[in-house]
Amino acid sequence: MKRLLLPFLLASVAAAADIRTEHDVDYLGAGRAEKADLYLPAEVPPGQKFPAVLIIHGGGWIGGDKRAAREINIGTTLAQNGYVGMSINYLLAKADHPGPTWPQNLHDCKTAVRWLRANAERLNIDPERIGVIGGSAGGHLAAMVGLTGPELDPPGQGDCRVRCAVNLYGPVLWFEQRDLPMFRQTRAEAPELYRQADPRTHVDKDDPPLLILHGTADKTVAVADSEALAAALKSVGAPHELVIIPDAPHTFHLQPAQRDLRPLVLGFFDRYLKAK
Repeated sequence: MKRLLLPFLLASVAAAADIRTEHDVDYLGAGRAEKADLYLPAEVPPGQKFPAVLIIHGGGWIGGDKRAAREINIGTTLAQNGYVGMSINYLLAKADHPGPTWPQNLHDCKTAVRWLRANAERLNIDPERIGVIGGSAGGHLAAMVGLTGPELDPPGQGDCRVRCAVNLYGPVLWFEQRDLPMFRQTRAEAPELYRQADPRTHVDKDDPPLLILHGTADKTVAVADSEALAAALKSVGAPHELVIIPDAPHTFHLQPAQRDLRPLVLGFFDRYLKAK
């Protein structure tokens, strides 16, 4: 058993050695328990400014954590390839929070973009080169960060825009099919809120590029959800790419057994966040 574990342990040490992390960073201010983890390149060449990527966890808008396996995989991959990753916790519709959490959950994500810009100098970030990625419910929120404008920005000052977004199997059709806890109201009671949270409501030709990834073996969110979002983007001429991964299930990270997605995702971010 020890012999089998040794390569894994050596790989983990190597991965940790070439990045830096900062855990439980306060990005929302006083009174909020939700924090962020930062993944940073270990070495900063003189004058280097890194692009940054916000990482949003999944969990049906009711659970999940910034330090889950998928988020660690994404954050580590980004930092190893010249990015600053910021994985956040955000307001969840748990039983101990009886009120609605929409749109505060989206506001938290957009506040994180503002925080990255406000801390750009300390983190050696280029504030004009920020993207976002998320999986499942985090994929939905990542798409919303990319697709929505000032009408859904949080109160206060600061730019919430991103240059590109990656949506891993985020729900879309759910907003016309299901009653969701984050609204604390049914579709019949608050149709305008469900429409507001549907990414298709916000598409236009000036949206930043959106990469959508979905697996054919997903039993939680149907491939049709991503196909519906891609169709809406296509209808207005918005830049996007839909990639379907055969046999991939729900909640895959950047290295599922079916396909190594790092070249695809890093290539997308390199194109829009690193290219001059």
